[in-house]
Amino acid sequence: MSSVPPLSTEESNDEPESRPMVGHVKIIFTGPVAPHWEYHSDFGDAQFIEDFKLRAQARLLLLPRDDPQFRRNCERIIRDAERNCLILDWDLGYSPEELQEHQDQTRQYQDQTRR
Repeated sequence: MSSVPPLSTEESNDEPESRPMVGHVKIIFTGPVAPHWEYHSDFGDAQFIEDFKLRAQARLLLLPRDDPQFRRNCERIIRDAERNCLILDWDLGYSPEELQEHQDQTRQYQDQTRR
C-alpha cells in the first residue's frame, strides 16, 4: 500500500490566480461500479501531477458522484488544486439538465457550510 503525500502546506502571499498554472488534471466519473474515477493530465511535472492524483484518489475512492461525502471531498480537491496552481476539470457524466441541478445543489451546500 502506497502512502499518500500530505496536502501542500506552503504559505504564499500570492493569490493562486496571479501565479502561473503548473499542470492540468481532469477527473472523470466512470460509472456506478468502483473504481468510479479516472484521472488524466495534459501537462505538468509527472511526479507533481501523480502526487495530486494520489491525494484526489484518496478522497474519492469508493465514492460515487451522488454520495453526500462527494461534495465535501470535491471542495477539498478543488482547494488543493488551487493551492498547487493546477487547472482542474471534472467530467461527472451529467446531462446539461442534471449538471445545472448538481451545480445548484453544490451552491446550496457551499452557502450552508459558510454560515
